[in-house]
Amino acid sequence: MKGYRYLPDVATLTLDREKCTGCGLCATVCPHRIFVVEDGRARILDLDACMECGACALNCAWDAIEVHAGVGCASAIIGSWLRGGAAPSGGDRC
Repeated sequence: MKGYRYLPDVATLTLDREKCTGCGLCATVCPHRIFVVEDGRARILDLDACMECGACALNCAWDAIEVHAGVGCASAIIGSWLRGGAAPSGGDRC
């Protein structure tokens, strides 16, 4: 989803296209619509838009998706708002 940015290059989301069956459930449940199904398999459109909510992985019956919910992007930004400071830069994690 364009316009949504968290910390660049830290999302823990991975997709194993070999395990993917192309059901499209990941694309349906992702709140930022970062998945698309092409040629019978899912593909990640924009990794840096991932908020690591875990909905995609929880709904993938074939274990093709892995994400460590709450590890990086969204939790770092929300935490910085609560602390009143800036979000950590690129390589930093929560």
